[in-house]
Amino acid sequence: MAAISSLSDDLLSPILSPPSKNEKICIDNMLQKYCGEFGKWQMKHFILTSLAWALQAFHSMVMIFTDREPDWKCVSGTECSAGGSVCSMSPESWEWIGGKTASTVSEWNLICGDKFKVGLVQAVFFVGCTIGAGVFGHLSDSYLGRKRSLTVVCALSAIFGCLTTLSPNYWIYVLLRLLTGFSSGAVGLCAFVLATEPVGPSKRGTAGLCTFYFFSGGIAILSGIAYIFQTWRTLYMVTSIPSILYIVLVLPFISESPRWYLVRGRIKEATTLMATIASFNGNHLPEGVVLALDEEVLNAKNETNDLDSVDAQAGSIIDVIRHPATRIRLILAVALNFLSSVVWYGLSLNVRNLETNLYMNVFLNAVSELPAFMLMAVLSVRFGRKPLTIGTMWFSGFFCFMGSLMSNVGVWKVIKMVCGVLGIFGIAGTYNLLFIYTTELFPTVVRNTALGSTAQAVQMGAIVVPFVVVLGGWLPFGVFAGCGILGGIIAFYLPETLNMPLYDTFKGLEAGLA
Repeated sequence: MAAISSLSDDLLSPILSPPSKNEKICIDNMLQKYCGEFGKWQMKHFILTSLAWALQAFHSMVMIFTDREPDWKCVSGTECSAGGSVCSMSPESWEWIGGKTASTVSEWNLICGDKFKVGLVQAVFFVGCTIGAGVFGHLSDSYLGRKRSLTVVCALSAIFGCLTTLSPNYWIYVLLRLLTGFSSGAVGLCAFVLATEPVGPSKRGTAGLCTFYFFSGGIAILSGIAYIFQTWRTLYMVTSIPSILYIVLVLPFISESPRWYLVRGRIKEATTLMATIASFNGNHLPEGVVLALDEEVLNAKNETNDLDSVDAQAGSIIDVIRHPATRIRLILAVALNFLSSVVWYGLSLNVRNLETNLYMNVFLNAVSELPAFMLMAVLSVRFGRKPLTIGTMWFSGFFCFMGSLMSNVGVWKVIKMVCGVLGIFGIAGTYNLLFIYTTELFPTVVRNTALGSTAQAVQMGAIVVPFVVVLGGWLPFGVFAGCGILGGIIAFYLPETLNMPLYDTFKGLEAGLA
């Protein structure tokens, strides 16, 4: 009944409170008052745009399969110990099962003294992601816009992914993976902004969290694709083609963000799009409503009420560090995001060390994340951000510790795999929860600056973790266990934000920072 009443209010609001002539209104208010916050138009737009997250999952996690170390066997007629290490054998006494083209490891013999090169190429990919996210984040805010930036990064990802299949040697492969990371690292960023900006303010947070489902779903689909195409060059080609299909079949049905139109001064296009959203949702945008930036609306209200005009303040990282309250929160949030990144990316990449069915293991990891996202959305409201962050970090750390005690022999390797699945279940919940938690920890004037720092911490974790995974044995699980336990301890020192009167709490901070 509450939902029906709310819907009725949305439909009747234009009738009950007709706008004054040339009423200035910001996009959020227009969505709430006239267009609908998450109607049919936003649903369609959100799904089509968020499909791009699956493309980023393809380009990011394909390395699990292309850089794996295949099984090997002794060559008949030679002296060879099947239980020994190939590092102590002559190259003529053994061969790769599936041939040299099974993976990059088998093609360029990235084993023994060259094993570090596997971690190096994966770290280089994440370096490219970090650079690309910064570059295309700026371009999507400037003249390119959200939609065209998404088009460009999808096109570049497809091109570099296809060129990777032609790599003549390891170092050209490293260069192409850097370029692929540079383009694909911004796919999720552009898709996230484009998908959530037309959503109303009360629904935007929930919609943003739902983008994680598309990334995890992409990893699950990737495991099936990798099972069918088991040579690394073919797999790169097959996982790059969907980016081309997305540009041709999906992007034409996606609209540019009305917010970008408005910020760029293209008010006519923004208003036309908002009218389309309202019409598609079964509502009507009355005449006389004029879109304006938030600052313009605020100043107009101030002038109407004879109040002093309020200038919008933009804080810098210096402002965050200068104030004691935000400084300690920034340090703790950066550390927490770094540690959770190490555990999540580590458990995702470490599956090749488990010596179980690689394709099934990756699929189970991806599927285990989906209920974690759902549980966090429900439990975070009931129990709060801080207790759940502590609990999920320790949950993941405990099972990582148990996994470090298991060997890769017999039933123990199956138990080790289960520990890995439970570990990624817990850390996926943390990852999802931190998306909201870190946003709530900082006042408005420095929020974006602080979140930029935590995002960089996540990327640094992704860059470091391939060098841990390549060590093999019990050590990766041990490192992930330590990160999970330490992350839970760090979360103890962060404040709870659920039901916190944020305005009262941050009012003094914002005044001081301004």
